[in-house]
Amino acid sequence: MLSSNSFFRWIQNLSPVRMIFLFYFLAAVISTALLSLPVAKQDGVHIDFIDTIFTAISALSVTGLSTITIADSLSTTGIIILATIMQIGAVGVMAMGTFIWIILGKKIGLKERRLIMTDQNQTTFEGMVRLIKQIFLVLLSIEFVAFLILGTYYLQYFPTVGEAYLNGFFSTISAITNGGFDITGASLMPFRNDYFVQFVHILLIVFGAIGFPVLIEVKEFLFSKYDKRKFMRFSLFTKLTTTTFLFLIVIGTLFIYLLDMGNFFAGKSWHEALFYALFQSVTTRSGGLSTMDVSQLSEQNHLFMSFLMFIGASPSSAGGGIRTTTFALVVIFIITYARGGNSIRIFRREVYEQDLMKAVTVTLMAIMTAFISLLLISIVEPFTFTEILFEVTSAFGTVGLSLGITGDLTTFSKIFLMILMFIGRVGIITFLLMFKNNKHNGKFRYPKERIIIG
Repeated sequence: MLSSNSFFRWIQNLSPVRMIFLFYFLAAVISTALLSLPVAKQDGVHIDFIDTIFTAISALSVTGLSTITIADSLSTTGIIILATIMQIGAVGVMAMGTFIWIILGKKIGLKERRLIMTDQNQTTFEGMVRLIKQIFLVLLSIEFVAFLILGTYYLQYFPTVGEAYLNGFFSTISAITNGGFDITGASLMPFRNDYFVQFVHILLIVFGAIGFPVLIEVKEFLFSKYDKRKFMRFSLFTKLTTTTFLFLIVIGTLFIYLLDMGNFFAGKSWHEALFYALFQSVTTRSGGLSTMDVSQLSEQNHLFMSFLMFIGASPSSAGGGIRTTTFALVVIFIITYARGGNSIRIFRREVYEQDLMKAVTVTLMAIMTAFISLLLISIVEPFTFTEILFEVTSAFGTVGLSLGITGDLTTFSKIFLMILMFIGRVGIITFLLMFKNNKHNGKFRYPKERIIIG
């Protein structure tokens, strides 16, 4: 049995990636324990332990898939606990810990900065503490304004002030963290004709999914002096992320409408069709909230939405999936290769080969992961291929949309989906680095030989 000193030495010798996984595991254990407390549940409600774990993992990975009805199962205390878990999951365990450390006036050392860099998917130590401060400043500011707006607006929908502001608080956290949980019992379907509520939620989902570095750059641009603003240049990450993000929203809206124009959208006015399609396109970025029962859409639309959920949100955001920049780089690489190019150029900048290799690796590993998950779950479940694929991509993309089969899944499938949600949240690259061998393979190299490809 390990002594306490040996245990702490073991922790200190862990790589940053493995330590991040350990922290997320501990966060999952604590979250499960908190949601298991009697005070977190409504009187007389029993929740199976596997469902409590599933809910905790879903909240920590800001997915939103749920095997229980939150409105009928959790008390007000439980709802606040769930919102807190989503907030931690959105910014990352290390970011939340660092923020508390900063408040307490503690010094952030080199090891802590390495952990933050890993958790936030950054490539350099520089400015890590400042990044965390900026993330919380931007995020909390947006949340506070949205909470006041939605809470006040909800006064016309709920009988008491407390209920209105509780719903305003929870829906704000759920949207901006891309958590996808709801306490209405029907997601945003009660507001399917209220375009103001939908528009606010669309903005919050976008803010949470587009990437914290993008929000910080935009904030600095908007609040800088005019003379300084003229010389500011947005980073390639911000340009590529924003362009890809908006492209996917527009294309998603168009195809979701076209694939069901003769079915679900038939007979609906132009503004009803627009907001239904737009909201579903935005929510597949990682939002998980919905203004409609997605099972009413065609099978073709389910497949298309699975593709959108597989892509997911942007890096360094609250969302999952392969990420928008990965998708963009792979598409641009294919086009460049087909046209005979030998380097990737975007916005008058060349992309590092290492970043391209990462993008291709992430895409291939994600496809393999989704395929294996689909195969194994389909063996033990009676549901259709499309229903299981939708569930798998929703978990991996940390989206939370479902065709209504989540609660009927076996324990095996629930465990598998929890693993997918976790991988989707931390990212494929971070997950692969957990198995990295730090031992050098030597400095010698073997002769090269060509292989026939294609």
